[in-house]
Amino acid sequence: MFPFAKKHYFPSNLVENIPLSTPVDKLEFTVFDTETTGFNVAKDDRLIELGAVKIKNLQVIEDSAYQTYINPNRQIPREITELTGITHEQTDEAPQALEAITKLTNIANQTSVCYVGHYVAFDMLAIQAELKRKNLKWKNPKFLDTLDLIGYIAPSYDMRDLEKYARDFGTRIYQRHSALGDAMTTAYLFTELLQICKDRGVKTWGELLNIGIK
Repeated sequence: MFPFAKKHYFPSNLVENIPLSTPVDKLEFTVFDTETTGFNVAKDDRLIELGAVKIKNLQVIEDSAYQTYINPNRQIPREITELTGITHEQTDEAPQALEAITKLTNIANQTSVCYVGHYVAFDMLAIQAELKRKNLKWKNPKFLDTLDLIGYIAPSYDMRDLEKYARDFGTRIYQRHSALGDAMTTAYLFTELLQICKDRGVKTWGELLNIGIK
């Protein structure tokens, strides 16, 4: 019987041991989004694009925006190209997934308290699956879903559509089904949600943790 290969940890590059009393408007976040070849990322589907941007002091830092296509080392289904506009020509010479994920963690740069996304569990699963293929495991990647904040603010909402939420909360809408476009839309939506939560008494990191940090 062969021994199981030991997994190596991949750093999250998030700030650690931040005081729970830290005001929400003093926190930094890294907002990101992914595009993939399909929804079965735990098996055959792969990353094809990653986009990210930072938030600091409740402001989107547009100069921090990052976008890259990713070589999936497999065919991109026609329906995915039709949805995202991403073609083989854009991904064939693109970086591998590990390089893109490393860049994402470098953006966090040990100053962000967590990663943020809209229906972020899927994006986290896609990244974890890519790391697993390299015998890596993401170490303690705290993350927050805008859906959790929306559920706290308006529990009756039951849809996941990012554009609908951005429109309902009066925030900017960027190119849909683009990793950077969706990350930017999510970032502006997130800052609005944070402000609403702050107005409702969620003023510190500890209080934000109670809403839905994973």
